Amino acid sequence: MISNQILQNTIDGLKNITRRELSVVEREGKIVATTEEEMVNATIDNLGIFVASPAENQLVQGYQYFKVFDNGATEYIVMIKGEDEETYRIGKITAFQIQNLLVAYKERYDRDNFIKNLLLDNLLLVDIYSRAKKLRIENNVRRIVYLIETEIDKDLNVVEIVRGIFPTKQKDFVTAVDEKSIILVKELKLKDTKEDIENIARSIYDTLVAETMSNVYVAIGTAVMDLKNVSASYKEAKMALEVGKIFEESQNVVNYEQLGIGRLIYQLPIPLCRMFINEVLHGLSMDQFDDETLTTVNKFFEYNLNVSETSRQLYIHRNTLVYRLDKLEKMTGLDLRNFDDAIIFKVMLMVSKYMNNKDNFIY
Repeated sequence: MISNQILQNTIDGLKNITRRELSVVEREGKIVATTEEEMVNATIDNLGIFVASPAENQLVQGYQYFKVFDNGATEYIVMIKGEDEETYRIGKITAFQIQNLLVAYKERYDRDNFIKNLLLDNLLLVDIYSRAKKLRIENNVRRIVYLIETEIDKDLNVVEIVRGIFPTKQKDFVTAVDEKSIILVKELKLKDTKEDIENIARSIYDTLVAETMSNVYVAIGTAVMDLKNVSASYKEAKMALEVGKIFEESQNVVNYEQLGIGRLIYQLPIPLCRMFINEVLHGLSMDQFDDETLTTVNKFFEYNLNVSETSRQLYIHRNTLVYRLDKLEKMTGLDLRNFDDAIIFKVMLMVSKYMNNKDNFIY
């Protein structure tokens, strides 16, 4: 339950204070953390006899051994070099410290497990409130879900990096969905604004990019006031991540509340999308529009159907832009200088993009 790195850090710190050599051994005899170089990856033979005995400590060949219990069963053995009374006290202190780590990490595991089941809708309503009370998790608190997707090497502990961003926030929950996805259930203040919420996402993004030098996406759900609604915020963040990759390719931080029409298109069935495109294009396909035309159209939309500004941004003459728009009108029957026609064509482009991102779909 406790990582070997945490155990190593613990005994390294204790050695710096006590100047004594320490090791932590699994009950099967394998040393998982040690301050003695010659003990790295070593195995202690015949440890099973001590594990099975009622004794809590023993002295063998210049080393003292102390049991660390988890629910009454031996989980680890602390091994310290020395036979004097001072060594005995240090060994007892070390065992006590690791015992407390076990309790703390077990509680964290229980809370993380509860949050995972909550996010996945695996709990009955009555179980949500009863288990939350047992784990001392408040119900009526404003919370929001951030879904973080990384392309980071699995050997890097991204969960701990995210936890480190909010070291004093004991009411926040960080859990891994898989090797690439992490969920942060963040407690908010009642006065936190949309800007504050996005600043948190930006802080997560900036920190992970700086520490890992890899691509990162952060998606934001909506704020909720009840534990039972946290799963809804997670689903929204998940949708925001998926929709953002289709319609907001240049954005690494995506907010569900700002997805706009892309959120509606994402929920349309493919047959309806195909029918709409056929009606708009009258049998044409997107392959019949060259890159120059599509670039012109996208710039025209970007600058709010303003012919003068679009031509300036494209470094072309106004008449050249008008010619391209006229050419498109002949192909589709849509005049993009007309607001209604522009909306139809814009939606058609988004629907086409959505369809092309669907797996196993050939446009």
